[in-house]
Amino acid sequence: MSQRTALVTGANGGIGRAICQRLREAGHRVLTLDIAGDCDFQVDLAHGALPEGAFDAIDICIANAGIVDTIAPAHTMSAEKWARDIDLNLTGTFRIMQACLRGMRDRRWGRIVAISSVGSHGAGGQIAYAASKAGLHGLVRTIAIENSSRGITANSILPGMIATPKVLGMPQDVIDRVMDQMPMGRFGEPAEIAELVAFLAGERAGYITGQDIAVDGGISLTRINLGRARKD
Repeated sequence: MSQRTALVTGANGGIGRAICQRLREAGHRVLTLDIAGDCDFQVDLAHGALPEGAFDAIDICIANAGIVDTIAPAHTMSAEKWARDIDLNLTGTFRIMQACLRGMRDRRWGRIVAISSVGSHGAGGQIAYAASKAGLHGLVRTIAIENSSRGITANSILPGMIATPKVLGMPQDVIDRVMDQMPMGRFGEPAEIAELVAFLAGERAGYITGQDIAVDGGISLTRINLGRARKD
């Protein structure tokens, strides 16, 4: 595999760290971006200024930064909470992709991967989160359409319940309730997301673009059974 320069946003989170490690194992040079902590670029993607020209050399853009813990149903969602999710999860993702695209188009090679969510199909109690992640569908597909002739692919990964510190930090009764709904009886691991990211970022994935790929242990599958009920 040729060494490429990758940028991972939200690099200090559970999934972000796993992605950085896996891309380094694949031989890539990895630059990190987060709103705080140890990283190459400390930037608020929602409202902060992006360093001019800093991302022109990026070959692989992994848009992982996002807010996942805004909890409110549609009838009580405040304008401030709504804007918080949209500004980072959707607009912030667009801003970093746009900044990386210029160099990719000049070099006629690039890989863009957005970490979306199965919540993009709708998630009770997370109206702003669901809307922001659903917006990534149109964003990524449009980038794929506009850039496929220049050797640039754009895809989305839709994780389900992944065992990140934030997920594992939920109240135990919530964890138990969610776990009861998991077809595989477990949460996913950040490394399982990172493995797919590494593939989509590589040379061999050059014919895959504009796709939403769920990594959710089957939770998004309907479990209605019209046949005779039986226990395994």
